[in-house]
Amino acid sequence: MTHRLYHKDVLTLGEQIQLTRAAVTARRPKSLHDHDFFELFWVQNGIIRHHSRNGMDVLAEGDLILMSPGQAHAVQGKGDNAMIVSLCIHPDVVDAIQRRHPELLRDTTAPIQTTRNMKQLAALNQAALTLETSKLDRLAAEAFLLPLLADIHQHKAPQDAPVWLARAIEAAYQRDVFCEGAAGFVAQTGRAHAHVSRTMRKLTGQSPSEFINTIRMNYAARLLTTDNEPISQIAADCGIPNMAHFHKLFRAHHNKTPLQYRQQFQRNVIQPT
Repeated sequence: MTHRLYHKDVLTLGEQIQLTRAAVTARRPKSLHDHDFFELFWVQNGIIRHHSRNGMDVLAEGDLILMSPGQAHAVQGKGDNAMIVSLCIHPDVVDAIQRRHPELLRDTTAPIQTTRNMKQLAALNQAALTLETSKLDRLAAEAFLLPLLADIHQHKAPQDAPVWLARAIEAAYQRDVFCEGAAGFVAQTGRAHAHVSRTMRKLTGQSPSEFINTIRMNYAARLLTTDNEPISQIAADCGIPNMAHFHKLFRAHHNKTPLQYRQQFQRNVIQPT
C-alpha cells in the first residue's frame, strides 16, 4: 500500500515551496509514499538507501533527485548521520516553468537524478538558506529552482545513465577534470576504461575522448571571444599544450582556426569603437 501526501497539508496559505531538513533513520520503511506535488531532495550528509518501485539505489552526499507527482519512493539511512534536505514544490510552480522553459523539464515520467560536487553543493546550500528566509512564494520558488534546473540541463547525463556515469559527466565540466582529458574523465567513474567507453558509446554515441574534447573546444571558444590571452595559453588552459593538436581539434569542432574564430566573434562590448 502506498501512502499519499498532499501539498495542501504541507504548504500554508500563499506558500509555493517549503524546505525541510531531516535526519534519516536506518529503519527500513514499511511502505512507499507518493505525493501530489513535486519533491526535490538531496543528500546533505551520509549515505541514503532510496527505495522505489524499481528497487533500491544507494545515494551519497551531493546526490539530488527530483520526483514528480505520483512517483512513489521512501528513504532509509545507512549508518550514522544520514541527512537529507527536501523541498515540497507546488505543482503550479513547475507547470509554469515547463510552459516557459520546456527544455528544462522535457521528461518528468521518471525521476531526474544528478550529483552536485562539493562546490555545487555549497552553492545549493547557500541558495537553500536564502530560500528559508524568503516569503516562500512563486518568485522565491523560481529564484531557487531556475538556476538549479538550468545548470542540471547544461550538464545533464542521459536519462538511463548509471549513477557512476552521471556523476562523472557532471564532474567533466570542471576544468581540473577536462584538462586531464579522457583519462581524467574515466578516473571520475572508478571503472575500467574499456567499460566506460562501451557505456558512453551506447548512451551518448561518443567515446570518452570525443566527449571531453567537445567540452574543451567549447571552453576554448568562450576564452577566444572573452579575453586576449595568447592562443597558446588558451590551449594550455584546456589541457592541450601541443598546438598542432589543439588547432586540429578546434577546426574539427568549429570549422575555423582559433585565430579565425577570434577575429570573427570577438567584439569589445565594453568600449566599442
